[in-house]
This record gives sequence, C-alpha cells and structure tokens, in this order.
Amino acid sequence: MVIDPVSDFLSRIRNAIMAKHRVVEVPASNLKKSITKILFDKGYILNYKFIDDNKQGVIKIALKYDAQTKEPAIRSLKRVSTPGLRSYAGYREMPRVLNGLGIAIVSTSKGIMTDKEARNEKIGGEVLCYIY
Repeated sequence: MVIDPVSDFLSRIRNAIMAKHRVVEVPASNLKKSITKILFDKGYILNYKFIDDNKQGVIKIALKYDAQTKEPAIRSLKRVSTPGLRSYAGYREMPRVLNGLGIAIVSTSKGIMTDKEARNEKIGGEVLCYIY
C-alpha cells in the first residue's frame, strides 16, 4: 500500500534515471496519467503507453537521454505538496522553477496543468511537484 502515490511515481522515475534505464513501469491512476502527459508534452520523456491489465493498469514510460552526452532530460524531480503538508498557490503567487526553465505541476479545479498554463488561466491550486 502506497501512502503518497505522486511521490512514489516521482521516485520510480528518479531511480530509473539514476540507474540509466530506458523504460520504467509505474502503476496507473488518472493523476499519474495526466502528469505523464504533461511530461511528454514538455519534452521531458521520449514516449509513454498506458497498459490496461484488468486491474489497476500500468504506465510504461520511455525516458529521454541526450544522444551524445547520455545526460537525462530530467535533471531533478522534487515533490512539493505532501499528504502531511499541502502547498497551495494562487495564480499571482504561482512559483517559477529556475526562472521559467523548469515546470511546476499544479492540480487545479480545471485539472492537472503546468504553472504557466495556470497563470494564463488565472487559477490557483495545489503545487504537486517541480521538474527541471
């Protein structure tokens, strides 16, 4: 039983990157699927696939590395809001990760989105994690 599914998701990706794996498998949920879609849209992962196994399901994520230097596209994954200490931000106080070079993933009333999208929509929410 996992207490914090988002933290488990980020830890699995972080561990796979440190071990230089090409693919990582993560148990699926709607929240994890939307975070995966954002990572793909922003170019942090190579590809993903949702596999339905008549239970919870699995997300297969192909990690992205630089062709010459073999450096991963994701440098850091940091969990911000935890079950013990939730972190909320209005659209005016929305954090900028590395002055806009990274992204903050935010859970809003209109779904999961990046900090820039939340600022443009003028809605705040729970800051889930920072990625750069």
